[in-house]
Amino acid sequence: MKMKTKIKTVSSLKKRIKRSATGKFLHRRAGTSHNNSVKDSRRKRWLHRTAVADKTKVKALKRLVPYA
Repeated sequence: MKMKTKIKTVSSLKKRIKRSATGKFLHRRAGTSHNNSVKDSRRKRWLHRTAVADKTKVKALKRLVPYA
C-alpha cells in the first residue's frame, strides 16, 4: 500500500494566517507600519481589525497551510 506524502506548511504563513471555526482564513490588514500621520484615526482603527482572506486566495492558502 502506498502512503500519501505529507505536505509541508510554509512556516512564514503559520504566524500570519489563522483559520476560523467556520473554516475561513483570517489575517491582519496591511498599512499600519508607517505614514500613519496622514491617516485619520478611523482608518487606523479599521486597519487593526482582522480581515477574511479573499475567496480567490483560498485555494492557494489551503495548499500553503494544509494543517491550519
